[in-house]
Amino acid sequence: MGGVFIREINLISWNVNGIRAVDRKGFSDWFSKTKPDMLCLQEIKAQVEQIPKRLKHVEGYHSYFNPAERKGYSGVATYSTSKANESYTGIGIDKFDHEGRFLRTDFDDFILLNLYWPNGGMGDDRLKYKLEFYDAFLDYTNNLRDEGNNLVICGDLNTAHKPIDIARPKENENVSGFMPIEREWIDKFLVDGYVDTFRMFNDKPEQYTWWSYRTRARDRNVGWRLDYFFVNEEFKSNVVDSYIMSDVMGSDHCPIGLKIEL
Repeated sequence: MGGVFIREINLISWNVNGIRAVDRKGFSDWFSKTKPDMLCLQEIKAQVEQIPKRLKHVEGYHSYFNPAERKGYSGVATYSTSKANESYTGIGIDKFDHEGRFLRTDFDDFILLNLYWPNGGMGDDRLKYKLEFYDAFLDYTNNLRDEGNNLVICGDLNTAHKPIDIARPKENENVSGFMPIEREWIDKFLVDGYVDTFRMFNDKPEQYTWWSYRTRARDRNVGWRLDYFFVNEEFKSNVVDSYIMSDVMGSDHCPIGLKIEL
């Protein structure tokens, strides 16, 4: 009898707050030492032609980019040791697709969705845009699931889900990123059949992925957990670990990791 072949895949997601800025802080060395099977970056803040050559073509990786139309803003990148069967840079709704927030890469066993969800803190219009983006995204993922696909979803959600996910919940309940209406969407997303993988393994407080530069908040661990790896319920048994890499510097966010077995 033949055994079942198990392959472990290590994925990392990181909002780098500028790919050129993080590259000046040792990102390339970190990447080559860490050697993830897949690396998803958010907020690259660069057009493809502005990305340093060594990060445009990384040895051993296929690279996919979706910069925003606006220069120096938003943008996502995915690196993978396996070539994607297909890649897509939008969800098919024009007002969401020009900001460089979405990158889909299809592999044999799952679809990887790399996202930089909008920030709602710039006023009512942007909060409305953020919530509309959330809903459009949920429709999109549900359609993919209905077609029988497994999904790995990662990135900067720009919302902390529960009081455990933020250092100062009381002071921030009227601040975008922790408003009830934003958090309710995460509840809805999870009820619809998606899993916050980090909380499968870790139910401790003070586990954050973003700290404000302005207040040197990282030194005091006054942070927010804004970065996530989600999978659909049907794929949950493939997840073997989900973790935060809080010791990695270079951005106001730290990377997060996911290990899956196929």
